Amino acid sequence: MTLRFGYGTNGFANHRLRDALAVIADLGYRGVALTLDHDHLDPFGPDLARRTAEVASMLDRLGLAVVIETGARYLLDPWRKHAPTLLDDDPTLRVQFLRRAVRVGADLGAEAVSFWSGVPPAGVTGGPADPAGDATGAASATGGPADVSGGSAGPAGGPDGAKFWDRLVRGCAEIVEVAADLGVTLGFEPEPGMLVADIAGWRRLYEDLGSPPGFGITLDIGHCQCLEPLPVPDCVRAVADHLVNVQIDDMRRGVHEHLEFGTGEIDFPPVLRALAEVGYPGLVAVELPRHSHAAPSVAAHSIAFLHQASIAAGLTGAGQTTSLGCEMTTLDELRAAVPTQGWLGEALDRVAGDPTAIERLFPAAGRRCGRGPLPGVPGWRTDEAARALLLAALPADRVAAGAEVLYRHGDSAEKLAVLKALPLLPIGDEAVPLLRDAIRTNDTRLVAAALGPYARHLDDAAWRQAVLKCVFMGIPLSAVDGLDDRADAELATMLAGLVAERTAAGRDMAPDALALLDRLKGA
Repeated sequence: MTLRFGYGTNGFANHRLRDALAVIADLGYRGVALTLDHDHLDPFGPDLARRTAEVASMLDRLGLAVVIETGARYLLDPWRKHAPTLLDDDPTLRVQFLRRAVRVGADLGAEAVSFWSGVPPAGVTGGPADPAGDATGAASATGGPADVSGGSAGPAGGPDGAKFWDRLVRGCAEIVEVAADLGVTLGFEPEPGMLVADIAGWRRLYEDLGSPPGFGITLDIGHCQCLEPLPVPDCVRAVADHLVNVQIDDMRRGVHEHLEFGTGEIDFPPVLRALAEVGYPGLVAVELPRHSHAAPSVAAHSIAFLHQASIAAGLTGAGQTTSLGCEMTTLDELRAAVPTQGWLGEALDRVAGDPTAIERLFPAAGRRCGRGPLPGVPGWRTDEAARALLLAALPADRVAAGAEVLYRHGDSAEKLAVLKALPLLPIGDEAVPLLRDAIRTNDTRLVAAALGPYARHLDDAAWRQAVLKCVFMGIPLSAVDGLDDRADAELATMLAGLVAERTAAGRDMAPDALALLDRLKGA
């Protein structure tokens, strides 16, 4: 099973939403955890329906799945972070916000809408009463990380605890009803320092709500390390039947601070293996809300880390197709797998009769044919197969020029489709400049696709440099077609030099790169 990684827009707070989505998609993420906020689809701004439709179009064009997060800090009150919550004397504005978030989720086709309880006021048993805490964790009064003792308030804690618990149940019940009417799945997130701080607290809330079918759990992997009594992989298994949304980050025991991968205490391969073992189908979204100052760099490092952790978990390996690469297939296999009736059939006929029509039809393929996995053809999506068939419908003497134009002027998804189609087209080595361009990018999907079957047309020096770039970017080497046949002593020398550099800098080398180096040394 291949997990789908996403990235949270609360880690791109200094970017316009359209720019954040483009960067996230270009880095190879499959989805986005969208925090509704002032500059990121403000649910209280004018023309919400129109703006939501525009975001839906962007997500569709970029091929990004989405979950909705509701942890914006000062969206509801410019003076008080996260206020009001469902625990306040007057939670009206919070309820209104959550109702709108559910509506936005429905309109975007979100996989889940996530929310939390809020921090109990000072003196209430069950958790730190620090109003400076944020939805990413309770913070100290000076804005730093908080020490967390763990434990969920639940209905205990004396008269005040019972009062706030009743408020939470009533508020959640209203949102459950709205979500059920709209067919939206809710993911309630336990937050250290909040009234519902842990998995046990979520279970009590779920039971008090009457165990509604659309009320699942959002599990933050870092929170499990912070305060749960079970090992992190066992936390995943414990909530598997209710798991609808996963946030992932590193963390240390007892300290609620979201850390970049490799800087905390979590051993991630067993966690990813547990998610795969329980068959979790949703997004696994990076949650680093305090890293907006370096968002593109942090996001790039994060997906590279997750790809390597997936390899170490045994989720991808030599000879297997990863979400970045594609197996060699044929046009006949694509024709058999993707329906060519309706729009696609008409589009193929139009391109055969008028080659210039492809410039209008190629971008529309994702919207008209869908972007889901192509059944029976590993590593291909429906839109990619449709675009490959459109290219193949061009007259033979127009294919190379058509591929060039569509790649140069296309978005990331269109470029990726061109690269995947190249080995299926009668163009010889005319498209090698497109490979060289893709390899120069920082888009892991494009680099991996450039090293697919058509990479046999790259000269040895360029191919070796491209393989080395995969190692730098954390792209699994299983995405490199013909690696075992083409790897040579020169590549071994280059890899050995990289190992020496990283060792001297105290940095680890990707496990699959070390395995390749060992094989080459033994050859």
